[in-house]
Amino acid sequence: MNGEAREVPAPATVADLLGAIGLDTRKVAVERNMEIVPRSAYAETALAAGDALEIVHFIGGG
Repeated sequence: MNGEAREVPAPATVADLLGAIGLDTRKVAVERNMEIVPRSAYAETALAAGDALEIVHFIGGG
């Protein structure tokens, strides 16, 4: 995840991972194996050994 190895208990989805690391699914973009995962598919997108994930967290400011 973002260039660092991380173990996730199986079975897990993108939504499970985001919840485990405390990120709001409405405020992130996720790329899995160089493909954007639609937010509507987070709960059904299963993670597998060797998946490469990039997660971008949006932070508002002024």
